Parts: sequence; C-alpha cells; structure tokens
Amino acid sequence: QVQLVESGGGLVQPGGSLRLSCAASGSIFSNNVMGWYRQAPGKQRELVAWITNGGNTYYVDSVKGRFTISRDRAKNTVYLQMNSLKPEDTAVYYCNAPDYIAEYRNLAVWGQGTLVTVSS
Repeated sequence: QVQLVESGGGLVQPGGSLRLSCAASGSIFSNNVMGWYRQAPGKQRELVAWITNGGNTYYVDSVKGRFTISRDRAKNTVYLQMNSLKPEDTAVYYCNAPDYIAEYRNLAVWGQGTLVTVSS
C-alpha cells in the first residue's frame, strides 16, 4: 500500500529557507526514483526535483542552485531543502515516484501535500 506523508511547509519571507520531509511507504520508496512536485494556485502540478536510487539529483531550471533533494533509506524519507525562496515558489508541495505516477496515472496515490507560502 502506498503512503506518502509530507511535512515542513509554512510561511516564510522572501530569501528564507524551509526543509520539507516526505515519509514514504517502503513499496514506493525502495526501488524508485523519488521526486518533489509542486502545484501553485491555478497551475498544473509540476515535478521540480528528483533523485535516483544511486543518489543522482536533477532539478528544473527555476529551482536549480536553490533547492537540494536528498533521501534517507533507513527512514524511507525524502527531503527538500529550499533556500533563497521566492514568492513564485509558493505552492503545495508533494513527493511521489515519477515511474509510479506514469504507470498508475489517475489512480496514483498522493499525500496531502504541504503548503509553502513565500510572502513578506
């Protein structure tokens, strides 16, 4: 059974930092690339960072150099360290496995997400 629990969001001023956490069930975490997605108001959900089983990391241009994704296998947890936050980073953030989403599409399970608001 897939379970994803995101936490760590909140209100932060521009230039500030937050660290998001995602506790994932073993079935989805162990053998998959894991990623962080975000959905801003009125926009589609987008993948912004992902990490392979080998620890290779990838980022979209809008967050490159500011966000860092990592994973702790012992805790089945994925993290997103977000620095130099901008108002355009405001969104609900979710974690998931891109391959799992591609396979299950509309049947894929998502967590509740964690809201990040960047505002002065």
